[in-house]
Amino acid sequence: MSASIPFRVGDAVVYPNHGVGVIEQIGRREIGATSQEFYHLRIEASNLRVMVPFATAASVGMRPVIEPRALAPILLFLQGRETVACAGDWKGRFKENSDKLRGGELAQVAEVLKGLVQVHQAKPLSFREKKMLDRAAYLVVSEIASANRLSLEEALALLQRTLAQASLVLPPFENDGLRQAG
Repeated sequence: MSASIPFRVGDAVVYPNHGVGVIEQIGRREIGATSQEFYHLRIEASNLRVMVPFATAASVGMRPVIEPRALAPILLFLQGRETVACAGDWKGRFKENSDKLRGGELAQVAEVLKGLVQVHQAKPLSFREKKMLDRAAYLVVSEIASANRLSLEEALALLQRTLAQASLVLPPFENDGLRQAG
């Protein structure tokens, strides 16, 4: 193992659009004539196993779980009454929000969540946007839970209380992981 590895076995990391995972193994695999090192992740919510090459981990947005103290500004944003600016039509919003979710930064995921909850309270979301809202809620809840060592149920309750301060209510979930928590 080289000294430049930023993650170790047992580290909790965020894999964009999938949520929190744990590095279960670090390995090497021969691909053609070259040898590459990989992180072997297990995504907590789905038990999905993912191999991420060291060389692309940063470019795909894999990062450590946010520190608890770094959650404060995100929670303040979610409880604030300001409206999230987004495209007026659902197709434009969907593209903007997809890009934010792919980036994997919790602040952007929180922006997607808040924006979609605001739209939902004004008018029904399209099927695809409802799925996106569920995904964003799951990503926020799972990272809050991991950062603060809470259960999904406790993290979901915290998120609901936080949004309530902005007079926002999460709609019922269709995501299995959060349905169990909610």
